[in-house]
Amino acid sequence: MTCDHSAIVQHAWVIPALPLLSFALVGLVLRPLNARLAGAVAAAAVALSAALGWWLAFDYLQFAPPAEPLPTLIPWQVEWLRFQDGLRIDAGTLLDPASVLLVVVVTTVSALVHVYSLAYMKGEPGYGRYFAVLNLFTFSMLGLVLAPNLVQMFVCWELVGASSFFLIGFWYDRPAAVAASKKAFVVTRFADLGLLLAILLLGQAAFDVRTQLGASAGDSQALDFAFLGRADVLAALAHQAPVLGGMTALTLGCLLLFVGGAGKSAMFPLHIWLPDAMEGPTPVSALIHAATMVVAGVYLVARAFPLLAAADGVLTVVLAVGTFTALFAAAIGCTQDDLKRVLAFSTLSQLGYMMLALGTCGGGDPAGRSAALFHLFTHAFFKALLFLGAGAVLHAAHTGDVWHLGGLRRKMPLTHALFLLATLAIAGIWPLSGFFSKDEVLAAALHGGHPLVFAVGLGVAGLTAFYMARVYLLVFWGEPRREASAHVHEAPLTMVLPMGALAVLAAVAGFVPVSRWVALPGTAEHAGIDWLVAGPATAAALAGFGAAGWLYGGDLGRSDAAVARLGRLYGALRHKFWIDELYLWVARKVMFRLVAAPIAWFDRMVVDGTMHGVGLLTRLCGAGVQAAQTGQAQAYAAWALAGGLAVVGLLWAAGRAG
Repeated sequence: MTCDHSAIVQHAWVIPALPLLSFALVGLVLRPLNARLAGAVAAAAVALSAALGWWLAFDYLQFAPPAEPLPTLIPWQVEWLRFQDGLRIDAGTLLDPASVLLVVVVTTVSALVHVYSLAYMKGEPGYGRYFAVLNLFTFSMLGLVLAPNLVQMFVCWELVGASSFFLIGFWYDRPAAVAASKKAFVVTRFADLGLLLAILLLGQAAFDVRTQLGASAGDSQALDFAFLGRADVLAALAHQAPVLGGMTALTLGCLLLFVGGAGKSAMFPLHIWLPDAMEGPTPVSALIHAATMVVAGVYLVARAFPLLAAADGVLTVVLAVGTFTALFAAAIGCTQDDLKRVLAFSTLSQLGYMMLALGTCGGGDPAGRSAALFHLFTHAFFKALLFLGAGAVLHAAHTGDVWHLGGLRRKMPLTHALFLLATLAIAGIWPLSGFFSKDEVLAAALHGGHPLVFAVGLGVAGLTAFYMARVYLLVFWGEPRREASAHVHEAPLTMVLPMGALAVLAAVAGFVPVSRWVALPGTAEHAGIDWLVAGPATAAALAGFGAAGWLYGGDLGRSDAAVARLGRLYGALRHKFWIDELYLWVARKVMFRLVAAPIAWFDRMVVDGTMHGVGLLTRLCGAGVQAAQTGQAQAYAAWALAGGLAVVGLLWAAGRAG
């Protein structure tokens, strides 16, 4: 459709185009010439994208009166791929409340991380390469959230995965970083196969429906989100014949779609790549593995929500996986000693919260979708702040082991204050942003008819406060416990300023009416604070703070005694229930021995053996012909005489037989 609104809305494609142009300029021209200039240009390009993103958001919010829903716009669209009449793929920009929200999140956090990285990555040999790939990631993520159809989203989805691979393995001379990048790439590739199969399956089913609708389908294409969200299309998809085990193409396709989203958002059991991804630079963790890339799976489920809501039982699967992941990751986070690894499991738990909220919509009220996007919005700011705070600590102390730190509040007062604010925000303390978004998730579970899920959510809220207070107390309070924390200093201003901006956003983002803006028709409105939820949630957070203060705020012997009492349970949590070891055993003993080894034998002995046999036969025939072609006249005369005698012999034998 054509849009006659403001210039930024009509040219929203400029927002992802800027980091793409910067990627080409930095990667091909500036990086080998002047690395510092390359970093400055990369940061400036994304900062400009962020300014345009906020401009877009302010203009877009003025398009509808307060009582009316915000419009869905496709201001720019061109034909990209044409397969046949009625089946084509367009490239474009889709503007709706969810995509505009993600544009603000991605560009803002990316711009602040770029600025932070100017100081954090100073002196690194791959300085220019780092900023080039960071630009590529920003473009890919923006292309993903603005995609008007599943195919464009999938292309950018894969570019996001490739960028993550390059950034996790940035220090390619470190074996741990190389292993982590390969692990992330392989695990997410299995999940992405599910997404690809979902696109093919849903595309075929939707194309059949589009053919049935005929002229009423208009110019919409089978894989366009606008077409897949239509009520008549969803009804037709739901009544198609089963394709596998009684499941329709809609149900099976949505399950596979969730597999793709679960891999990118690191849901159990595809969570194993995210904690290891902390081997990359800390700003990468803040951008990719806290605020943007890992929420792509949540965004996919929210974007395709009408499909999943129409499919039988899919949202129940989303609810179960999200709830378990939230509890599982929070429990493990209470036992980890590496600062970034604790934050990684915290991210897993909060992503589980978002999926949990989406899953609560199975009862018909899509309030959980609004709550998930609201929590995505607030989480991006306080979790990015936590990671950048951790980066400031690592930059000064050169270690992330919380038992090697201590007493940093006196040596790093600004970092301490900012980290404390983010800790309170993620724990859900009023009036910080996490209080509002977390409570909306819990309210969606309680009012959506899931009291058990609500109870688990309260438990996760308490665990979140516990492990964040544990980290905060061990890092910033007490006395220095190792040489690492004895000579630290405050982070440079280039690092502190982005952290300060994120702190402001983490403090005020809860007052932004995101839930009202992104609400779907039929969403029940909740005005004010629901103290039936906020009261128990705040009590759970305070209980978590109290437990952490008692164990880690004074005599650390109490924590040792608690560990001894927990015994094997603590050991299982600390070793993450040995799931990584289980995957490794399955890969080596089952996949390599029972699958890869027979395939390799067949390839080597049958496929290669056949080709080698054909080659050997050809060489033998050639050798025989070569022996006959000697160039000697007497040899040719002998062959001619022998041939003549053979012919005479054959004729004589034929005559006798006659």
